[in-house]
Amino acid sequence: MRYKMSTTAGNLILAGALLFGSGAAIAQSAGQNDAQIQSDVMKALDKKQFKDVQAKVENGTVTLTGTVDVYGEKEDADKKAHHRKGVRAVDNEIQVAGPQVEDQTLQAKLGEKLEYDRVGYGTTTFNAITIGVQNGVVTLGGTAYGPVDKDSALSLVANYPGVKDVVDNIEVAPLSPNDDRIRIMEARAIYGFPSLSRYGMDPGKPIRISVVNGNVTLWGVVDSQSDKDTANIRANGVPGVFKVINNLEVAGKNPKS
Repeated sequence: MRYKMSTTAGNLILAGALLFGSGAAIAQSAGQNDAQIQSDVMKALDKKQFKDVQAKVENGTVTLTGTVDVYGEKEDADKKAHHRKGVRAVDNEIQVAGPQVEDQTLQAKLGEKLEYDRVGYGTTTFNAITIGVQNGVVTLGGTAYGPVDKDSALSLVANYPGVKDVVDNIEVAPLSPNDDRIRIMEARAIYGFPSLSRYGMDPGKPIRISVVNGNVTLWGVVDSQSDKDTANIRANGVPGVFKVINNLEVAGKNPKS
């Protein structure tokens, strides 16, 4: 007995076959794309600092694994992967395998480096960047005079041995001619005063003056309570200042006391 297949059933089988073939072709194409992306990423990472880094790609998502010596290299690898054609996302699982440095030691070393960062560019006095370290994770806060100052601080920390991660909480002071006027006047009022002039001699250890929308914050370390109080009075005497926050610390005195 012969069975005759209906036209409808035949069409369904044909459509299914075409769909299966199309799906297989798409999967093959995706696999080829992933292989090409992986090749491109590995070429971009073909540098000495990335010798222990591997990349795998699935559906356009790049997973980076392995180790680098400093955190900045982990960030750099991430950027290089993101910039490859066809990459949809990057999962950065690279570990920083550099030296283990005690948090207190690391914070002190980074503080010394940041004190003199961009000395000679005329903005050091107006950068007030804070540092916190916990389990090798460095948190930067405070205010930077401009985006270049912020980027410089972040780069310095990211490429310092012992740093495992960086949390960026630095705010950039907005562009303001009025704030610039206040900065100059504050510097003159403070450093021009005889008992405070010595704080302008070491470019890395000034009384730092942060100005945002007419509000002034003083940062740094002074030798005595008298110097702290004098700086506060001088800062408040500048015309156009809305408020002065005095965060100056007195050397040898517990900041919390």
